[in-house]
Amino acid sequence: MLKKIFRIVIIILTILVLLSAVLFFTPAWTPKIRDANGHVPPNSIASLEKVKIGGINQWILIRGSNKNNPVLLFLHGGPGDAQMSYAPGFESKLEKHFVVVNWDQRGSGKTYSKDTPIASYNINQYISDTHDLVKILRKRFNQDKIYLVGHSWGTTLGLLTVQRYPELFKAYIGVSQVVYDEKGDDISYKHLLDTAIITKNTKAIKELREIGPPPYDSYGTKTQIKSKWLDKFRGSIYTKSSPTSFFLKSVLFSTEYTPKEKYVAFITDATSVSIKKMWKELSQINFLKQVPEIKVPVYFCIGRHDYNCPTVLAVEYFKKLRAPKKDFIWFENSAHFPLFEEPDKFQDVLISKVLPETSN
Repeated sequence: MLKKIFRIVIIILTILVLLSAVLFFTPAWTPKIRDANGHVPPNSIASLEKVKIGGINQWILIRGSNKNNPVLLFLHGGPGDAQMSYAPGFESKLEKHFVVVNWDQRGSGKTYSKDTPIASYNINQYISDTHDLVKILRKRFNQDKIYLVGHSWGTTLGLLTVQRYPELFKAYIGVSQVVYDEKGDDISYKHLLDTAIITKNTKAIKELREIGPPPYDSYGTKTQIKSKWLDKFRGSIYTKSSPTSFFLKSVLFSTEYTPKEKYVAFITDATSVSIKKMWKELSQINFLKQVPEIKVPVYFCIGRHDYNCPTVLAVEYFKKLRAPKKDFIWFENSAHFPLFEEPDKFQDVLISKVLPETSN
């Protein structure tokens, strides 16, 4: 009897080991684009590619039903918060009208490498990387200008890139627009403490008072405690009880990452190296003074309940910003992630508003 049980245990363990090995070595891939009848359009593209940008290998995901459509490049947040594993699930409409490009920036997701020089984690290098990628995409798809979407940290990178190279872009779309980091952190902290007091959340009151108000010298315990209560008080994601669970399913079942890449990008703290290195530089951002004008059409997509990048600053900046065309779109049921909390509305804004207004 014991021998039989032992054999069964050995068989189960062997199967588990083999399955783990298969999963570990399974290459990443992205599904083909398919039309309503399940056919692959002849001029479609669905490709995971490694490209040389800024002297290192970086990864991009390109998806679209027609390679002749305008190019739309997404700049994810963080720094370090790669979105390639879940973004495609929120972009199916966009893929019919654009060539949609998601990019894991240096220090993020598939692009992360411990061999990337620490000194290269700075805003100017990221602007240079973005410029390099835009040049690659323009040449690849034979287009003079492309569309640029930034989310959170991506709005810092996007706005500065468009300010420096306006001739390369049809329009800039800022989602959860960063404006003035130091002031924004202060507004966010006061909101969280007020909410804790109003709701009589003694644990939140205690922890928030212990860390004290910003500014914080580094990315560490204090910022993580503040972020925890930002999540719990729905200032990060408004419609879901947990931001972690909001993305976890998409990450787990993503085919664009290998199991090892998922572990490095989303389980370990490897990709926080960029935000730790850039914390002080990012805290000095004040677009009210640094970027008073943009020479391309500008669209702000702002979640009404966002206290990560407080909406009051986005409104103030939008009023002062000079641009050939600008529009401000509220997302009433979102906080910091309107492109994922209200994906249909976000896609419709780009397809039905931005595209026809800027296509010429």
